[in-house]
Amino acid sequence: MRPRAHRARVSHDRWLVSYADFITLLFAFFVVLYASANADKKKQLDVSTAIDAAFRSLGIFQSATRNPIDKAGAPSTADRPVVPMNIVMGEDVLAPAAVKDDLEHIRRDLTQALSNQVATHTVSIKMGRDGLVISLREAGFFPSGSATPKPGTLPTLRQIAERLGATPYDLRVEGHTDNVPIHNDQFDSNWELSSARATGIARLILNLNLIAPDRLSAAGYAEFHPVVSNDTAEGRAENRRIDLVILPRARINFSTLARSPQLPISSGVWRKITDE
Repeated sequence: MRPRAHRARVSHDRWLVSYADFITLLFAFFVVLYASANADKKKQLDVSTAIDAAFRSLGIFQSATRNPIDKAGAPSTADRPVVPMNIVMGEDVLAPAAVKDDLEHIRRDLTQALSNQVATHTVSIKMGRDGLVISLREAGFFPSGSATPKPGTLPTLRQIAERLGATPYDLRVEGHTDNVPIHNDQFDSNWELSSARATGIARLILNLNLIAPDRLSAAGYAEFHPVVSNDTAEGRAENRRIDLVILPRARINFSTLARSPQLPISSGVWRKITDE
């Protein structure tokens, strides 16, 4: 009698192996998502803390009562060093808005004091990117191609210096020209002409003894900072000017800035920061 052959038993539970693998992978996927979400929260916290510290250092939102973060590894803003980036007026530190209001008050006073020069368009007064800008047009203050001021320059400078002497602001004298090349017995280029005019005006202001020397500086920019196009004679005439820039002293401690944990130093390529 032949032995009965045993049939291979077919398992109907093999799908459990694939299902278990799928569940394991799905679990791992959500673990990765959870870890990424926690990392993003930390980055958001760092960015929020840095922005808050920047506003506090500028004097903005000084009365804000934000609750410090008590979680481990996330110190509050009060515990972190604040980057000193304040606008100084004498011994006082003012917010940018207050400084702008003060400069606007000076602009109104100077516009009234120099009303004749403003009316004849030899002087213009306006707010600029660094502060209040008083533009002295070449036509009213210098002969063409010369760095010797006209006789009527000193009274105008005295009026300006008398108003600024009572303020703690710095004064930067900037010389500007048009794009027409110059080459004469005195100057080889517009660089020399603009620098000579700026230092000449600065010397006249110093001789008035109304503004401290450490508050005064001079620079020549040649034709590279025009206010209008040089394509027309009117535009070139407007670009030939002396700018007296009234600007506050910004006190920035770069050594502290480099060590600040909320403002890390970038290791990337240096970029030029402009006002465009």
